[in-house]
Amino acid sequence: MASSGTDFPKAVWRTSSYTNGDGGDCVEVADDLPGIVPVRDSKRRGGPVVVLSAAAWGGFVAGLKSQ
Repeated sequence: MASSGTDFPKAVWRTSSYTNGDGGDCVEVADDLPGIVPVRDSKRRGGPVVVLSAAAWGGFVAGLKSQ
C-alpha cells in the first residue's frame, strides 16, 4: 500500500544508521504505529510512503540480517 508522506503527521520517523551526513540513498521508518511500518525515502520526506505490515517488515529485516 502506498500513501503520501503527509498521511502520517504524528509518526516519529527514524533514519537508518547507514544514512550519510547529507541524507543520501537511505530510508526512514516510523515504528511507533501498531501493526504497520511506513517506509519513505530520506531525501523525499513529503513524498510517497510504502506501508508494510509489521510481520512483512520483520521478515524483511530478518532477511537482511541473514545476508
